[in-house]
Amino acid sequence: MTADAARTLEAERLEQERMILDSIDRWLERDVRPQVMHLEHNDIYPDDIVEQMKALGLFGAIIDEEYGGLGLRPSVYAKIIERISTVWMSLSGIINSHLIMAFIVQRKGTEAQKRELLPRFATGELRGGLALTEPDCGTDLQAIRTTARKVGDHYVVNGTKTWISNGIKGSAFALLVKTDPAADPRHKGMSMFIAEKGDGFRVSRKLEKLGYKGIDSAELIFENYKVPESRLIGGVEGVGMACAISGLELGRVNVAARGVGVAQAALDEAVKYSQQRQTFGKPIHQHQAIALKLGDMATRVMASRLLTEQAANALDRGDRCDYEAGMAKLFATESAVENSLDAMRIHGGYGYSKEFVVERLYRDAPLLCIGEGTNEIQRLLIARRLIENNPA
Repeated sequence: MTADAARTLEAERLEQERMILDSIDRWLERDVRPQVMHLEHNDIYPDDIVEQMKALGLFGAIIDEEYGGLGLRPSVYAKIIERISTVWMSLSGIINSHLIMAFIVQRKGTEAQKRELLPRFATGELRGGLALTEPDCGTDLQAIRTTARKVGDHYVVNGTKTWISNGIKGSAFALLVKTDPAADPRHKGMSMFIAEKGDGFRVSRKLEKLGYKGIDSAELIFENYKVPESRLIGGVEGVGMACAISGLELGRVNVAARGVGVAQAALDEAVKYSQQRQTFGKPIHQHQAIALKLGDMATRVMASRLLTEQAANALDRGDRCDYEAGMAKLFATESAVENSLDAMRIHGGYGYSKEFVVERLYRDAPLLCIGEGTNEIQRLLIARRLIENNPA
């Protein structure tokens, strides 16, 4: 391909991506924002909005075009997630958990698995999420107890998964199990399956949450659940941890983008209110105490967005990006928490009222510091990579 042809192709791609982002913005303002307060306060799953998300192709956002997806770059996907999270963060979780599952299949699955599953993921016909966490195992994934025992041409799964996004409404999950509980090191005995709901696979309960309403979080029970050997991702045992890590790279970029969206929403609400509210004869943004908060909030948003773009661009290139994604996830999510609190303080008593958006942002933001690996773990990973890159 000539240089001119390459430039033309890149220009066409950028224009297509711009059009997609513009359509997302119009959809959010027209069909989502007017419903958010009602759905969120009543913890109602947004079935109608999910159908619209299917029609927009969002469940296939990063799935390659040859498998029926939009084939968007992770950097564009991150921008979509930021926009959605600025309006209602819960919707981003419905997409993210599903696309982590698709991302794992696209990166680690066999060609037969890709051709069977990805087109169904892309349309939203088959959607779900990631089943990693267990009641006694969160951060330490190697300590999971769910097992899969080979019997003929299938595996028999027993165990429990908890805090699984889309657990009730979803129909398939990337399920992390132990196929060799005695393996040393432990990760060598871990495998991952695409598990569709059926006999032996049930939802035990919906988990109630402080924030992150609308999206269902559930506990999943596997009792002698049979999954075909053909659903073993990659077709071999022992690569489950590698699958999980691959998916979590995308997940952390997604959570960072959510952090940017929530931080931006908090800033927008604070700026608007500071221009409307007056004390001592002038708008409160003219008071130094408020201006200082607004300055810090705007800086956090910009820094978070740049860190997230850097991590997403590394994913675009196919580079290892745990260092960049860890930094983006850490900083952007802490910024979301700080900005939501500052927005509440700027609103004063109204910030504590459920009639204002900032109350929801204040409840949603803390989840981001926990999900896809706690921020304490991100700090450790960043430090580890820092030492690896700078040997004594």
